[in-house]
Amino acid sequence: MLILKKSDIASSEITPKETYMNRRAFMTGAAAAGMAAMAGERAMRLAEPGGVEAAETLATVKSPLSTPGLTLTPLEDITHYNNFYEFGVNKGDPAEHAGTLRTRPWTIQVEGLVKQPKTFDIDALLKLRPMEERVYRFRCVEAWSMVIPWAGYSLSEFISACDPLPSAKFVQFDSLADRKQELLPWSAGISWPYQEGLRMDEAMHPLTLLTFGLYGEVLPNQDGAPVRVVVPWKYGFKSAKSIVKVKFVKSQPSTTWNDMAPQEYGFYSNVNPNVDHPRWSQKRERVIGAPIWKQLQPTLMFNGYEDQVASLYAGMDLKKNY
Repeated sequence: MLILKKSDIASSEITPKETYMNRRAFMTGAAAAGMAAMAGERAMRLAEPGGVEAAETLATVKSPLSTPGLTLTPLEDITHYNNFYEFGVNKGDPAEHAGTLRTRPWTIQVEGLVKQPKTFDIDALLKLRPMEERVYRFRCVEAWSMVIPWAGYSLSEFISACDPLPSAKFVQFDSLADRKQELLPWSAGISWPYQEGLRMDEAMHPLTLLTFGLYGEVLPNQDGAPVRVVVPWKYGFKSAKSIVKVKFVKSQPSTTWNDMAPQEYGFYSNVNPNVDHPRWSQKRERVIGAPIWKQLQPTLMFNGYEDQVASLYAGMDLKKNY
């Protein structure tokens, strides 16, 4: 498993993480002190609400694909304000309940239009190539946003290792659906497993990230551990979490929200301030963790990545293909 010492340019040196960690240490001080002789820092992490073990360090290098000049969202907000319906429909539910998720052993099955079906172990994927830290805007369809320092590498690296056939035009992702580990609440209205998909050229774009961590550590359970996709120019639900299966197909695949409510959630779901959700405007967004006077900001076309990705949709009606 690729677990190495902290990079000389670890995220904690350039982010508000110290404040977060100090607060957590204070809140869990008594319990953590009682266990410190047994397991030190690991025991402190296990003592936190929800039992989510935060983490092992990932060695990362700075990526030229990082978005410069952004203020990072505090780690506490990233890990306690989540949409991850497998663990509940409220924003705080994933942090409270995701401690039941077991991220080892973990494999991803690859099937469909490939030269040969394969199964990748998560630890082999961690070693596939060096990890990059990429700071991306992250925009939710509910009109809130964050700025997150992800750790991973371009999804195209993984796709190349899958050996898809030329006839594969789309790729579909299945998330874990296991009632022994997840709540899978009926109130979410979802037919499990959660599924998402991308057109092949979207999946192969350098910005599309196969993601294993954030803030220099492995992904917390509530943020999609142990592996997820991040597509920064699309609404957040397109970024499938806790992936267990990848399928290459010829035609546009089923995706959970597009199947449930196609009038509200299009297959492409590119961030577009000119196409409102039927129940709210997409022209502005609330920036989680920002000072109150900076929280409401204009939404950017393609979430600010227009120069890099607009060519993917040349000639398409983006109001019809929303």
